[in-house]
Amino acid sequence: MKPFLYGLLLQWKMNLRNKDIVVFYYLVPLLFYLFMSTVFIAIMPNVQQTLIASMTIFGITMGGILGSPYPLIELFSYDIRKSYQVANIPLYTLVLSNFLSAFIHLLIMSLIIFISAPILFQATLPTDILHYLLSLILILCTTLSIGTIFGLYVKSSAKLAMYTQIIFLPSIVLSGIMFPLDLLPSFLQICSFLLPATWGYQLLAEIPSSPFPLFLLSGICLYCIYKRLITYKKTTQ
Repeated sequence: MKPFLYGLLLQWKMNLRNKDIVVFYYLVPLLFYLFMSTVFIAIMPNVQQTLIASMTIFGITMGGILGSPYPLIELFSYDIRKSYQVANIPLYTLVLSNFLSAFIHLLIMSLIIFISAPILFQATLPTDILHYLLSLILILCTTLSIGTIFGLYVKSSAKLAMYTQIIFLPSIVLSGIMFPLDLLPSFLQICSFLLPATWGYQLLAEIPSSPFPLFLLSGICLYCIYKRLITYKKTTQ
C-alpha cells in the first residue's frame, strides 16, 4: 500500500509539473470559466442557476477526455511497460495512479469553480450539496474512465488529439452547457443523451435525471480497461 501511495503522489507531482497537463486540468478550464461566465451573465437571464454546473462539466470534460490520456501513452510505451513488469509491478497500478491523480486535480478545479462562482458571478449554489458532490464524483469517474480508454487504446499522441475530439466537441455543443437542449433539433437532442456530459450536467444542475447511464458507461469502460490490460500483459511476457 505504501509503495502505491508513493507512486500516486509521484504521478500527481509529475502531472503538476507537466505544462501540457496543467493547461488541460487548470488553465484552460478556469480561463474559460471566467470569460464565458462574464458573457453568459451579460446575454442570458437566470444563467446563475446553472453556471456552476455548466462550467464544471466543461472543465471535467476537457481534463478527463483531452488531458488524462496523455500520461498513459507514455507509461504504456513498450520499454516502460516492460520495465514495470520485470520489476513485478502490476500494470493496473499505472492506470489507477494516473486515474486518481487526474481525479484529484479535476476535483480541485471543480471546487475552485464551486467556491468562487457565487462570489464572482452571484451563481446559485445547489440546494442539495451532498447530491451535488456525489454527482460530481460520479461524472469525474465516468469521464476519466473514458479518458483511460483513449490512453490505453490509442498508441500515439498525434492520433489521440484527433480521436478525443470525437467526444469532446459534441460534449461541449450538445450537452446543454452552452445553450438549452430544447433549442436543438430532435435528432441532435437524442444524440446528446449518448454523451456522459449531458447526464452529468443534468445531475449537477439538479435537472431530474437518472445516474444509471453514467454507472452503465463506467462499467463498460472498466471492462474494456481490464481486457486491454490483459492484452498488454500477454504481449510483454
